[in-house]
Amino acid sequence: MSSTSFDVVNPATEEVVSTVSLAGVEETDAAVARARKAFESWRHVAPADRGAMLRRFAEVVDAHVEELARLEVRNSGHTIGNARWEAGNVRDVLTYYSAAPERLFGRQIPVAGGVDITFHEPLGVVGVIVPWNFPMPIAGWAFAPALAAGNTVVLKPAELTPLTALRLAELALEAGLPEDVFTVLPGKGSVVGQRLVDHPDVRKIVFTGSTAVGKGVMGGCADRVKRVTLELGGKSANVVFADADLEKAAASAPGAVFDNAGQDCCARSRILVQRSAYDRFLELLEPAVTGFRVEDPSLDTAQMGPLISRGQWDRVAAYVPDDAPVAFRGTAPDGPGFWFPPTVLAPVDPQAPAVTEEIFGPVVAVVPFEDEDDAVRIANEGEYGLSGSIWTRDLGRALRVSRGIEAGNLSVNSNSSVRYSTPFGGFKQSGLGRELGPDALHSFTDEKNVFIATEE
Repeated sequence: MSSTSFDVVNPATEEVVSTVSLAGVEETDAAVARARKAFESWRHVAPADRGAMLRRFAEVVDAHVEELARLEVRNSGHTIGNARWEAGNVRDVLTYYSAAPERLFGRQIPVAGGVDITFHEPLGVVGVIVPWNFPMPIAGWAFAPALAAGNTVVLKPAELTPLTALRLAELALEAGLPEDVFTVLPGKGSVVGQRLVDHPDVRKIVFTGSTAVGKGVMGGCADRVKRVTLELGGKSANVVFADADLEKAAASAPGAVFDNAGQDCCARSRILVQRSAYDRFLELLEPAVTGFRVEDPSLDTAQMGPLISRGQWDRVAAYVPDDAPVAFRGTAPDGPGFWFPPTVLAPVDPQAPAVTEEIFGPVVAVVPFEDEDDAVRIANEGEYGLSGSIWTRDLGRALRVSRGIEAGNLSVNSNSSVRYSTPFGGFKQSGLGRELGPDALHSFTDEKNVFIATEE
């Protein structure tokens, strides 16, 4: 391993919790070579046996959910409740895709003069580049279907948050996965990530991160005609109509944007409220925000922890200068730690950066709209289209607005974006391709067509 190392800091205390060695280009090339060799045997493991190993992996993760959650709290500042869900999500995604190897069906296509059949062949080595905001689940969304389809995986965790990924790699070996089938390689994105993009033996890249970096990844993959799945930025709208259950919409809105300290591509960081309900909604929102518990993330009562780093704190603070239109805000602990209070901006210029740009912090702007057409127009402004919510008691309106909003994942009378059994991904510059659900498996395969002549 490279002699370069990185201190992993607990964002709630600013204390160093671990020092991790960072790989360089040579280590990356060696890991890819080992993964390529492992692929030659892994791809031929019987589907039932491959599925059984993934189920065993899920069982081992399940036995270590609390350990993984506590590790994530120290590394990422996630609340313990969220971290338990995240570790459990890895378990559930592995369980879901453990059934896939025996159900990766081809087709028989009627043709003249013979029989035509198709096969879904694994790609080879898949490079997975994971962000720091949800290190465990986003990793699992990629490596579980990739492994199920018969590929091997080299995963690069974010420099800031490598600890749970490294532990998952150890648990994979404990579960019986062959060595080098699943490799975790800490390192800088500009070194390890770039080498995975450039390496000719890496057949696909799965990248989650900023749109700016994602464009570079996509360009590198295009140069090599390499498959790529991208999950990028977001500026999701939480659309509240006057006929909605305003109490429920307001009570749930803080969690929709301040969860994980707003460091979520799906964060509903724009609340669009029909003008006739605007004042009432703000009245209901204020106690929900001021009562949002920002505290030591290891406590079961915590609803929000700190931001990931001092750099991220500075970025978020720049969107809330002294003259910002702060309607009200919650509380946050004093230092040490990268704490930022939940903040609501209103009234706000619709063209202000806090409305149009992804902040990736606990800041939300509340914007009025007039009618359905106006709500859809405002929701569709900007370059992103990842997620969003619609609150209304009118089913017809819910369907019309859902079809009108340009986003990949919408919820009606709910702020939930992710289910492992349904597709996840964005429109516009929020991404390319889909993760999760039954069809994600096919994105880790090539379809091969074979014609067999039967004529004498």
